Amino acid sequence: MSDLIQLEKRGHIAVLTINNPPANTWTKDSLIALTNIVKELNEDRDIFALVMTGQGEKFYSAGADLKTFADGDKARANEMGQLFGEAFSTLQRFRGVSIAAVNGYAMGGGLECAMACDIRIAEEHAQMALPEAGVGLLPCAGGTQNLPWLVGEGWAKRMILCGERVKADTALRIGLVEEVVPSGQSLDKALELAEMACQQSPSSTARCKTLVMSARDGRSHDDGWRMERELFVELFSTEDQKEGVNAFLEKRKPEWKNR
Repeated sequence: MSDLIQLEKRGHIAVLTINNPPANTWTKDSLIALTNIVKELNEDRDIFALVMTGQGEKFYSAGADLKTFADGDKARANEMGQLFGEAFSTLQRFRGVSIAAVNGYAMGGGLECAMACDIRIAEEHAQMALPEAGVGLLPCAGGTQNLPWLVGEGWAKRMILCGERVKADTALRIGLVEEVVPSGQSLDKALELAEMACQQSPSSTARCKTLVMSARDGRSHDDGWRMERELFVELFSTEDQKEGVNAFLEKRKPEWKNR
């Protein structure tokens, strides 16, 4: 099962590679593996950031294998829908910084996986789409929820309702990705950003991410500001807060404990 999601730890960074060639499609086993790996990484205090990419040069992930749904089995559809939802919601709730290195086509569940990450870096040949309605399905792993938040309702409707596929330059223009890099360089750029994230206090980063994500819940500004103050004070119960301030005053590099 672990072979379908390869895990490599590089210092404080975990690199996850979707490894199901030729198109890195998602299966029951790979979705379960992703869920379990991210949960384990959340418990590993030495991991501050996560990078997600696809095996090979053409596909990040083409999403689900449609053969899974060819017989119209409702029970199987329910099982797979639940597994997709659990896997990508677990990824989205990863306590550290998650970065998708979109090294090729990201279609359907592949794009939903990338959107579950905090930041997306796409290679110039990458293309992205949510084509489910064209085959009688719909995005069931956050696609209809995350895409409008990232690109706005109009572009979300173009991609979901009209089946429009976007190239990397358009994805950058509409806010679906944060940067486009030459082919073969998405992983390097993602690792560069992950290293930058690792220079931040992981205790602070986790709370900042909670606050940023809470803005999606439609809470009032007053509630958001209240949460900011509460989590700010909460940091004073962590070792990282004391280490960060004192390292700055002593003009040295902080040694984060993620505690």
